[in-house]
Amino acid sequence: MNNLEKKEKNLKELLDKLGTLTTTYSQSSYDKEKLITEKKQLDLEKNEVEKNYEELLREHKYLKDKLLKLQDEIGKKSELEKKFNQEIDELSQETNELVEEIDKWQM
Repeated sequence: MNNLEKKEKNLKELLDKLGTLTTTYSQSSYDKEKLITEKKQLDLEKNEVEKNYEELLREHKYLKDKLLKLQDEIGKKSELEKKFNQEIDELSQETNELVEEIDKWQM
């Protein structure tokens, strides 16, 4: 976009200079019209690039929010998995203790 801004600035300066010159040259009005046409084209391109940039910003924000939600969801699932594994370990330990008690009683 910096390049477009430079071109736009240069065109404006040239148009200002052309406006102050006398129209004694036969190509002067042609050059001025050519520059005006080029400026209009650059303005159209600039608007299109700005529109695309805004769209990309919106898409970036959407994807960033979605990523944060997914990371949060993964964190919650990870916590649930840790809790579940801890409960399984506790149950396994209780089962081992019960088996040991049963073995004691059977002897």
